[in-house]
Amino acid sequence: MNSRAGLVIRSMLFWIGFIINVIFFGLLIVFLFFTPSSFRLKIARLWSLTNNFLLRVFCGIRYKVKGLENLDVDTAIILSKHQSTWETLALHSFTPYVRWVFKRELMLIPVFGWALALTDPIAINRGAGRAAIKQLIDEGTKKLNDGKWMVLFPEGTRTAPGKTHKYKIGGALLAEKSGYPVIPIAHNAGEFWPRHSFIKWPGTISVVIGPAIQTKGRLADEINEEVSNWIESTMEEISDKSRWNR
Repeated sequence: MNSRAGLVIRSMLFWIGFIINVIFFGLLIVFLFFTPSSFRLKIARLWSLTNNFLLRVFCGIRYKVKGLENLDVDTAIILSKHQSTWETLALHSFTPYVRWVFKRELMLIPVFGWALALTDPIAINRGAGRAAIKQLIDEGTKKLNDGKWMVLFPEGTRTAPGKTHKYKIGGALLAEKSGYPVIPIAHNAGEFWPRHSFIKWPGTISVVIGPAIQTKGRLADEINEEVSNWIESTMEEISDKSRWNR
């Protein structure tokens, strides 16, 4: 079923499974609100693994990860490429138990947002300017000092394959102020699950985890530039232009 009609049907089956998945695991997390966040994150990982299973069965989407050994550090800040919805669902599958930074409006989404709020995140008011940056640094540093990994998308929004947005400084500022290393991640998920697209294309997503970037004694601009250069140069290696406009 790789015709366009077949891809629509396969994608529809995925979305049905995804909705059931969100309701089941989301309500499970909500009902277990009294448990430690570390336990609720284990449920979130099961949710992530189930999403990957649904994508493989219904849409023929798999993924391969290179550089898993680079996650062998005590605590770090993950700065990831943001091309697709896929990485927001799948990163839990192969990274340590990460805490997310996201716009606080997401917590208003029934079930999904309620569960998200219970995974020990940092919910930012994007319109708050410097106050939002201060919140990120203060709360993020505290979580990192407690041994909790953080994950951010420095582009701030999903970016179509072959394009890039200017990397925002928030994640690099958190790294500068906290002194924790940055782990960059590049992937080409947007070639298989394009933004604003109902159809998902079969194939194997390439994920590359880079070596830790040390941040102690360095300025945020310098850190941000190194992260951007590594991710974008890696994107050139793993991207396939023939899949950009289908």
